[in-house]
Amino acid sequence: MNLKLCLERQDIWRGGQRTATTSTVVPSGFDALDYHLPGGGWPLGALTEIMVDDVAHSPLWLILPALVRLTTSEHHQLWVQPPHVPYPPALARNGIDLTTTVIVRPKRAHDALWATEQALRSRACSAVLYWPNRLPSSALRRLQLAAEISQAWALCFRSGRFASRPTMAALRLGFKPTPTGAALSILKCRGGRTVEDLTIHRTQSSQPPDHSVSLSDHCPCT
Repeated sequence: MNLKLCLERQDIWRGGQRTATTSTVVPSGFDALDYHLPGGGWPLGALTEIMVDDVAHSPLWLILPALVRLTTSEHHQLWVQPPHVPYPPALARNGIDLTTTVIVRPKRAHDALWATEQALRSRACSAVLYWPNRLPSSALRRLQLAAEISQAWALCFRSGRFASRPTMAALRLGFKPTPTGAALSILKCRGGRTVEDLTIHRTQSSQPPDHSVSLSDHCPCT
């Protein structure tokens, strides 16, 4: 393909571009993180990956402020295959509408991926959270494209052992817990730059969540 034509295409990202990954973002609630994200928040209409050492300890406190901002009576928020049951009273105390929050736990990984993709394409969800065991590059591309269709927030919590593998996600973060919050690394940011050792404190959130909200503090899903 002619190089000039490639550069004119809007769907090709060029290194060094400092533009938002999508036309819309939702503030994370953490100023230090938003400062480094194009547009000042989590990208909507795009896939975000958060890489953690143990998905059972997925940092819900990091995403709760944004989930609350996206909570509406007209759209659902879908949680696909969470490793444990989140504690509903704690979610409610933090502003999550339980009547529009749906937890889906398919028995097969293929069905979980299908549910995630269809939820994103449906335009009925403001956010779709997914805890996959493994995701091939073709599946990542499907989720990215599905998110673009609905402009929903697509978020995957994945094991850190996959952090070095290529991804179609617009944003990939590395997460390391600290006694007061987390040390984040922006491993990939379409339209932005990589960042190492970004310190985030729970108390820095403009909407501090209840520390009892966790996937690991409660009984496993059965």
